[in-house]
Amino acid sequence: MSEQGGYPPPMYTPPPDNNMVWAILSTLMCCLPLGIVSIIKANQVQGLWFSGQHAAARQAADEAKKWAIWSAIVTGVLGVLVAIGIVVFAVILGLSFSDLPNQ
Repeated sequence: MSEQGGYPPPMYTPPPDNNMVWAILSTLMCCLPLGIVSIIKANQVQGLWFSGQHAAARQAADEAKKWAIWSAIVTGVLGVLVAIGIVVFAVILGLSFSDLPNQ
């Protein structure tokens, strides 16, 4: 006997990219607290996807990417501020030594 009129086979699609690589890299190379949030969000993607919560899985993947980007941005801004601080310190230090009398 053959089954006719049955259900079609389920269509399995792969889960969205969880951005775990970017989350780990942003944690190690950039801002640690924001990178940890990114890792947590990236870790949720697979479980949500395979439990049938596809919209929540996509949202978790997007949030993981967002937190990794913010981690890189914060690190870049802090790097620029540190560089500016070093230049200002060097200029102030140079001006203070130029005021000393020559011996």
